[in-house]
Amino acid sequence: MELEERITKAIFDTSHKYFGELLHLDVAVCGGGPSGLITAKYLAEKNLNVAIFERNLSFGGGIWGGGMGYPMIVIEKPADEILREFDIKLVPVEGMNFYTANSVEVPAKLATGAINAGAKILTGIFVNDLVLREGKVAGIVINSYAIEKANFHVDPLALMAKYVVDATGHEAYVANILARKNSEANIKIYGEKSMWAEEGERDLLDNTKEIYPGLFVTGMAANAVYGSYRMGAIFGGMFLSGKKCAEEILKKLDKNEKNLFR
Repeated sequence: MELEERITKAIFDTSHKYFGELLHLDVAVCGGGPSGLITAKYLAEKNLNVAIFERNLSFGGGIWGGGMGYPMIVIEKPADEILREFDIKLVPVEGMNFYTANSVEVPAKLATGAINAGAKILTGIFVNDLVLREGKVAGIVINSYAIEKANFHVDPLALMAKYVVDATGHEAYVANILARKNSEANIKIYGEKSMWAEEGERDLLDNTKEIYPGLFVTGMAANAVYGSYRMGAIFGGMFLSGKKCAEEILKKLDKNEKNLFR
């Protein structure tokens, strides 16, 4: 067997096994931004089968660019406690109750933390629909983002999941799909408002929740669903939202497991 053939075979064989582990997920996270990465990390730590599906070839959402290209973001307390778990360096800002962090270090270490916890991250994969079963979201429909961008008529594939998380950011793309294609779901997507950092941060945790059986929203997708304000380059609420989303899913899983044994 020639080297080129062995290389191709190795990729085919390991990819087949890798995708086989995605057929029945505990949680499918749509979007690899900060909230999605943190949600996945806390869930994977509990030995759940968790995968993140990111349409771009890079994860981290809007963090990489910092604030208008300056390589820093702002994190307020108590979100700093989460970043310390990822060993992210924080610089206190004199006279203020927040920190700055490097906009390259943050997504790199968030992804490393999620992967080390056991989560899978797939890039270049686009979630373009949901699987529904008896009034509950039961999985995701995926395709190559390159195929979507090229507008080729190529049928997608489906992966089943106990829970799906919309972490697609400002677009709230997955929640919008559910609302647009399934009127009986009776979901209204209000869209995010203009910037008001304090109010946006305050609303975010309240908005992080299950919006339809089997579908949770986190990060800016949550604020977009409920019509709250955007925040700009302050990310504390995003990190706290990701952690809360994981906690809420764990509660649901625990409750469902208990109900099975009643």
